[in-house]
Amino acid sequence: MPQRSTRRGFLTVTGAAAALAVTGNLPEIERADAGSTGRPDRRDPFTLGVASGDPLPGAVVIWTRLAPEPLAPFGGMDRRPVSVQWQVAEDEHFRRVVRHGTTQARPEASHSVHVDVRGLRPWRHYWYRFRVGNQLSPVGRTRTAPADDQTVPVLTMAFASCQAWWEGWYTAHADLARREHDVVFFLGDYMYEFGIDRGIRPHSNEDYVTRETVTLDEYRNRYASYKMDPDLQAAHASAPWVVTMDDHEVINNWADEAHPSAPPAQFLVRRANAFRAYWEHMPLRLAQLPKGPDMQLYRRIRFGRLAEFSVLDTRQYRSDQAYGDGSKAPGPETLDPARTLTGAEQERWLLDGWTASQARWNVLAQQNALAQLDVKDGPEILVPMDTWDGYAASRDRVLGGAHQRRIRNLVSIGGDLHRSVASDLKLNFADPDSPTVGSEFVGTSITSGLDGMDLDPGGATLLRENPHIKFGNFQRGYVSCTITPRRWISDYRVVDRVTVPNGTVSTRAQLLVEDGRPGIQKL
Repeated sequence: MPQRSTRRGFLTVTGAAAALAVTGNLPEIERADAGSTGRPDRRDPFTLGVASGDPLPGAVVIWTRLAPEPLAPFGGMDRRPVSVQWQVAEDEHFRRVVRHGTTQARPEASHSVHVDVRGLRPWRHYWYRFRVGNQLSPVGRTRTAPADDQTVPVLTMAFASCQAWWEGWYTAHADLARREHDVVFFLGDYMYEFGIDRGIRPHSNEDYVTRETVTLDEYRNRYASYKMDPDLQAAHASAPWVVTMDDHEVINNWADEAHPSAPPAQFLVRRANAFRAYWEHMPLRLAQLPKGPDMQLYRRIRFGRLAEFSVLDTRQYRSDQAYGDGSKAPGPETLDPARTLTGAEQERWLLDGWTASQARWNVLAQQNALAQLDVKDGPEILVPMDTWDGYAASRDRVLGGAHQRRIRNLVSIGGDLHRSVASDLKLNFADPDSPTVGSEFVGTSITSGLDGMDLDPGGATLLRENPHIKFGNFQRGYVSCTITPRRWISDYRVVDRVTVPNGTVSTRAQLLVEDGRPGIQKL
């Protein structure tokens, strides 16, 4: 996307910042000091856990951040680089260490480390850990992707979104961790930027929760407050994550350079702060390191010949919301082909990738609902302007392009709605007899929206007014998927209550898509 004039004042990444991510071929060293003072530091530096992400056939990113006092300035660390040792092993007891090295946790990256471990074997489980001085991190479990031409009999995958910390306990993450998926996709709203009066969790009236995040330090502190949660740490440690952001990682319903909270130049400073803190706290590669207010987030993750995931960024390049946002009737603005949700370059990348794909399942991993959502009872149609409904021409190009290219087994996974919605993706949503191009599973929130219920009035309206919607639910949870060459099964895992610890998790629905037969079926 071309640089706009309001971005020209930002410096691009140079050597010091580029050194924040390293490859995994550094030589082993005897020991790593906790700092340059010469004094041992017995505080636990691994209070935010460990994570891995973006698996490739021979590589995976492993992450941690040193923060002995996670809510203190700089996480309680001195403003100096710290040597961090890392190990990757074929067994959880580290008897067969296959890769090891040392990297630097630097203060300019909030003492986070992103190690791009190379030279691993495809489609293998590995365990990893970090060490600073005599302090060992928790152990994480990860898995590389299969070789691109490998036949994969089964892939287990989970996806989740929207985890407002103050609105509930992360019971869904504890369940997700226990199921030990091959990969987890987190589709946005990892944290929330706005201030609150107080929440239901202990300490949710503290300043670090109630204050709105604007500065880099405030964004860093908000991530730390979320990542202290043991269930979230367990979910990260259970499998590699593939992440993309939605709006609340910056500010509610932002669109490219536009947000009513500030003029574009001022907003881009905030966006740059948010992007920087996001990268520091996610298991992302150097390719995703922000350059000021710009960040390359859309990318592909392949699992052999079984599945290819196109991970989208539907915030950074979108046109401003039509008709002032909210839920409105479709009109000339929503149908305007000049307006876009993805930007022209990302749209071409998506369609060209589908054309070249040899995968059995072609998956769109994105932030919200691709299907039409008429939210009003009766003949009048009202749709949300912030979803693909507000960019109908953009959606038509994507679904029309998939139909014209005869894309095999198109599946969209999304979030943002704080409800579960499973839909048939129609070439023309106004015509129930229109061809079904693909299938969509939108997952509910981890906690956002409090406990919810099985079916609320809004969900009942969606089912009545949208015949392509085959399932709806308004509880909290996530989606656990089992993918084989012949079938895709989505288990909608729901929590009875998130407003108390240790709620009960159950499967509310099992939904099926069969190879070569687009559309949702109930099991």
